[in-house]
Amino acid sequence: MMIDLSVDLGFLKLRNPVLAASGTFGYGLEFAPFIDFDKIGGIVVKGLYFGPREGNPPPRLVETTGGLINAIGLQGVGVEKFSEEVLPKLRELDTAVIVNICGASDEEYIQVIEYLDRQEGVDAYELNISCPNVEKNGFCPALDPDTTGALVKQAKAAGRRPIIAKLSPNVTNIVEIARAAEDGGADGISLINTLLAMAVDVETRRPKLANIFGGLSGPAIKPIALRMTYQVATAVNIPVIGMGGIMTAADAIEFLIVGAKAVQVGTANFIDPASTMRIAGEMKDFCERKGIKKITELIGTIKI
Repeated sequence: MMIDLSVDLGFLKLRNPVLAASGTFGYGLEFAPFIDFDKIGGIVVKGLYFGPREGNPPPRLVETTGGLINAIGLQGVGVEKFSEEVLPKLRELDTAVIVNICGASDEEYIQVIEYLDRQEGVDAYELNISCPNVEKNGFCPALDPDTTGALVKQAKAAGRRPIIAKLSPNVTNIVEIARAAEDGGADGISLINTLLAMAVDVETRRPKLANIFGGLSGPAIKPIALRMTYQVATAVNIPVIGMGGIMTAADAIEFLIVGAKAVQVGTANFIDPASTMRIAGEMKDFCERKGIKKITELIGTIKI
């Protein structure tokens, strides 16, 4: 039976719903030895500030029960080097390319978008509004509906490409933030980013991360991510991309059932570099077994 895994986000068509998540897939090119890019929906490259960043001092990663805490600090090459050395190679790939946009200030977000707008080969921007704003004492835009809506509105006005607002789970009301992003003009929403966490070495009584705090990802956060994806997907009228602890096709399909139109695979890439391609293949197998001709038949079919 021919299975149609394609999904239409309205602003972007994907051959299947599986995207590689930002921060876990480098700039995409690093995974060329492990996957066929024409067998996944697309890649979200690691976060880009305008200039290069060294990130946080080590240790920056620590494993925990069912997950991983990272405090990489958004290390990156900057938008100019990315455009000159990485983007030309990404244009050769047969897959969607989404760029994760960061900024230490509202102005920096706009600078990055305006620079990338002059380049070809980018399908959409994922606005990482979980970045701390240095002009506002480290306050992240995604923690407040007003700042979320205002930044999304500026980003949308600054560029010619679709804007996907990436939301933080470290809030009391995720629906309020999502609606603010939608009101600001976001074309889509991706969630969740990592949960603020820490780990302690009992022998030294010191934090295991030099930064003290980091972001928790992996299977441990999937139930939270799934709950928030369901809440947001039922509250907004723009497409939702779900992520958080996806390791298998069954995990990914859960997100589709609660209303996500696509998913991002993150921490699994560290365990199995071919996980995105494997999960896409497993989704096809699932559909064949269930007699489902189109993957879209699963989206939003949760029975409450």
